[in-house]
Amino acid sequence: MDIVSVDIGGTHSRFAIAEVENGRVVSLGEPITLKTAEYASLQTAWQMFEKKLDRPVPRAAAIAVASPVTGDIIRLTNNPWVIRPSLIPERLNVDSYTIINDFGAIGHAVAQLPDENFDHLCGPEIPLPSSGVTTVCGPGTGLGVAQVFKTGGSYHVLPTEGGHIDYAPLDDIEDALLKRLRRSYTRVSAERICAGPAIVAIYEMLAEMEGRPVRMRDDKAIWTEALEGTDPIALAALDRFCLALGATAGDLALAHGANGVVIGGGLGLRIKDRLLRSGFAHRFVAKGRFQSMMSGIPVKLVTHPQPGLFGAAAAFAQEHTA
Repeated sequence: MDIVSVDIGGTHSRFAIAEVENGRVVSLGEPITLKTAEYASLQTAWQMFEKKLDRPVPRAAAIAVASPVTGDIIRLTNNPWVIRPSLIPERLNVDSYTIINDFGAIGHAVAQLPDENFDHLCGPEIPLPSSGVTTVCGPGTGLGVAQVFKTGGSYHVLPTEGGHIDYAPLDDIEDALLKRLRRSYTRVSAERICAGPAIVAIYEMLAEMEGRPVRMRDDKAIWTEALEGTDPIALAALDRFCLALGATAGDLALAHGANGVVIGGGLGLRIKDRLLRSGFAHRFVAKGRFQSMMSGIPVKLVTHPQPGLFGAAAAFAQEHTA
């Protein structure tokens, strides 16, 4: 059957038609991407999708949202939209739907995508294990985290809010970063260091540390300069970001008892080359007495261009399998 797959993030909302059958995703159509800030609600964005699609819209929806999916009202973490699941059939004109946390959707994608949709980052260069726990995490507007538990040829996805664990600095520079962030936040979570917007705080702290004037710019400008290598402080901030992401991914793998780790999200794919050349791998395994165990965990990067849309459709397929 055909369904509408939706991936709602802090910055963009993506829509596509997916075909699902027997609990699996058969195909995913070309996505339509809208800027979340330009629409008042999911309903008005959905209406624009209908207009752009220019064909009848299926009466089933798979919706991934950047927020915990609990209660009668869903308030997105980095997005002003409010979603009331009980009103989805009426507002979107659908007969059936699935709504899931965005990194829960990435977890479903990780469980269903073939091996060619993953690039090796570190650890043994082997496929992801077919049983056990895979930790899925990734930087975007926030830091998403989920677990995939595989057993007996089936799988279960556990969405989490693991991105909000406490940040643990590991050297003097990171101590200074934590001190700076405490000016704004009493409690500093990993997401304050390992999400896209965090590059601003890292950049400003490094500039301040060197006595350089701090230029007030947004995260997009700093990311661009870092990836182009045109600003040495931006480049240093990117290196620090990769270190922190490696440490946090390792912490999550320890907490989950994982035997595989996947980095997801659009930003992860964008910085792939930098992750491979950074201290990400060293920080991932640097867990004291557990370093040998951590060295045996394969760490992959999901390369599918739309894992959120694919995963939302996969979640619908699994939930609505006859």
